[in-house]
Amino acid sequence: MPVAAVATAAAAGAAQVHGVAPRHASPAPRHVSPAPRRELSPLNPTSQALRSDTSVSAGGSSGTDTARAQIANLDRVLRKPPQVPRPASHAAAGKKEKEQDGEQEPLNVRHGLLNALNLSFFVPMPGMRARTAVDEHMSPRSLMHMQQLLSADSPRASPKCTIAPRWRRLHGEGGWAGLLDPLDSDLRRELLRYGDFVQAAYQAFHSLPTASTRHRGLMLPDRSYRPTRSLFATSALSMPPWAKRPSTPEWLTQQSNWIGYVAVCDSEREVARMGRRDIAIVLRGTATCLEWAENLRASLVPLNGESGEDGGAQQPKVARGFLSLYKTAGEKVKSLSEDVIDEVRRLMDKYKGEQLSITVVGHSLGGALALLVADEIATTVPDAPPVAVVSFGGPKVGNAAFVEKLQKSKKVNVLRIVNAGDMVTKVPGVMPRLSLTKEQYQHVGAELSIDSKNSPCLRPDAGPACRHDLEAYLHLIDGFTGTGRPFRPDARRSVIRLLQMQTGNVKKEYVSRARELGVDPSAPVDAVRSMAYGNCAVASPS
Repeated sequence: MPVAAVATAAAAGAAQVHGVAPRHASPAPRHVSPAPRRELSPLNPTSQALRSDTSVSAGGSSGTDTARAQIANLDRVLRKPPQVPRPASHAAAGKKEKEQDGEQEPLNVRHGLLNALNLSFFVPMPGMRARTAVDEHMSPRSLMHMQQLLSADSPRASPKCTIAPRWRRLHGEGGWAGLLDPLDSDLRRELLRYGDFVQAAYQAFHSLPTASTRHRGLMLPDRSYRPTRSLFATSALSMPPWAKRPSTPEWLTQQSNWIGYVAVCDSEREVARMGRRDIAIVLRGTATCLEWAENLRASLVPLNGESGEDGGAQQPKVARGFLSLYKTAGEKVKSLSEDVIDEVRRLMDKYKGEQLSITVVGHSLGGALALLVADEIATTVPDAPPVAVVSFGGPKVGNAAFVEKLQKSKKVNVLRIVNAGDMVTKVPGVMPRLSLTKEQYQHVGAELSIDSKNSPCLRPDAGPACRHDLEAYLHLIDGFTGTGRPFRPDARRSVIRLLQMQTGNVKKEYVSRARELGVDPSAPVDAVRSMAYGNCAVASPS
């Protein structure tokens, strides 16, 4: 410690002995109300209540405590990160990391079945190489930035600009031409907000299709939106009795499960800022065994369920599994198709005469179902408002005729966000028994390409679980400025959740600095997020 710091600390201690308050004394701790209690999602089986590791010793020396407090105050004044003592469990974890340096965290450690659609786990990733010390380099400026992102006041949202004059362009009119590369700042914020809506769907997942649990545990990150209906998807398949195990959770094998929700902008101030009242249809990705099985049913079938007169490549066709989840009704719930169309018509009637828009957003499987939702709205609701589809890491859905059908409707605009190396965006691939004709799967809409290698936080050789992870997508969007341009230096999205979900794919220096700042990467995701934000209903910074 510098001599000046020691002298100052000694002087402060002496002042306190004589009854004089030290100049930089820490204020009395305020009473912090606990985060609102909520049901933990079964999609995050490692979620547990946050355990308190802090205990105060009754026989401690008051003089030592005073000196430590003064040193901490001096460090705070000098803007130095506080040196938080690492618990024994953290030290053991750090030792284990040193022993296993260069090894990637297994796919099934903390991610559960959220990565069920990650087919790249079974396919060798091109360009995979051994991690080197160069990959772990982090500059002092990056360390300071990391401290800001992990600090208690990091969720400082950027000012919301009025987008009313240009909302149609941001909503897809013109195919987002000139807005993607470089990425428009207003569009970035809109994408992050819709991505956080999908995160809320993952966190609120439940498998109880009853009226009393319609919005159970759902906390929207943007309080200007209000959920109006919960959505359920039902698989036409059923789990064979021999495949069931007594220890298997029921939600993994039952046919009908909560897959998302419909929300509407309910704030008149936000409606004025956006220039219209937005209806959001939010769909999560694969979570159950039967949904995973439906993903593998990749044969093309007619969209309307019947063969047309022309048939063949001229008929719009989509993947059998996706159509099954979309059209099948359950014992206690309607099909996803019926629920969505009924709610859209109800909201259009309620807000008749207002300027409306519909945004269908989904991740992975949800991105595929979002295309089916948008197509049916454009087909069955003649007076429907403009429809935009935002797909995070979505797979291919249909053939060229299906793509042409969406384009000819002139009501649907599709934006696909694709992370380089995400194998899910490349499936279903070319069918080996079919020639390269319009019968093959094709992507639809505009594409925003991002890359994990551009992140200063993630390893350049991040694994397939990270490349498909939704939080990794949002982290990259927050820092993306344009192709060939550096990561946005003023990116303000907190990386706490990214650390929790993708510890093995985050550079070691970031993990170590997070622990020094008092953030435990091994703690449950929901518990740490509640500790950092106070609750889960905080708008995502951008």
